[in-house]
Amino acid sequence: MLRSVRAEIPDDAVGFPLGLPFLREMGEVRLSPTVTLLAGPNGSGKSTFLEALAIECRLPGIGRAAPGSDTTLDDVAPLARALRLAWDRRTRRGFFLRAEDVFGFILDLRKQRRTLESELRAAEVRLEGSSEYARRLGLGPLRGSIGALAARYGENPDARSHGETFLHLFRERLSPNGLYLLDEPEAALSPESQLAFVTMLSDAVSDGSQFIIATHSPLLLALPGATLLDFDENRIRESRWEDLASVELWRGVLEAPERYLRHVWTPGRHDD
Repeated sequence: MLRSVRAEIPDDAVGFPLGLPFLREMGEVRLSPTVTLLAGPNGSGKSTFLEALAIECRLPGIGRAAPGSDTTLDDVAPLARALRLAWDRRTRRGFFLRAEDVFGFILDLRKQRRTLESELRAAEVRLEGSSEYARRLGLGPLRGSIGALAARYGENPDARSHGETFLHLFRERLSPNGLYLLDEPEAALSPESQLAFVTMLSDAVSDGSQFIIATHSPLLLALPGATLLDFDENRIRESRWEDLASVELWRGVLEAPERYLRHVWTPGRHDD
């Protein structure tokens, strides 16, 4: 599994991504052999760090090209080249997944199915009047491919909610002893679905897999035994759940929502 990460950044580095503040004092970042959680506000660099790690680990992506050839990650590539990884056991199993990639994956599934169905219709016309043996040879592989897609992802993936699709996709693509880099997986998930997701994580960890997850979810951040890395205050430091600024904010909001919302919720301010 991936043991640690450090970055070799030139002293005169400026701009994005090598000039990100957290890189100045990053040092060696130790990772849990099971679950490492990346916390911090928007813009703190946790997603950029995870994306660069995905490129350097050379894991496949879901819903788009592999991270190393994904043009949406071109700006992050200089940081990926600056990372130095230390492995206890190198693995090629696993994947990199961003919440928005689920949409891309469903589009790919839809395209594959439509292509196969179009080829099947054309083959049926071409083989009309042929012997049953010839039809089995010509149509069998296409029907088998369509059936395999349906068996793995359902007859109509679009019929599922975004959260249901995410959980189904995640479960189907897990394999033992894999490395999984996930960016804000909670985006599509209700609190109940997040608990189902945690159950999947637990089972996968029992099968020898390792997870590095960037998240804002206070529920995921509370996973027992996970290493929690806080990207707040322009640096990376190990933290406890109860010491995270986001957890303190959520606790206050849940205890007295009106105390916070009265300062930002003023629907009458635009009235004539």
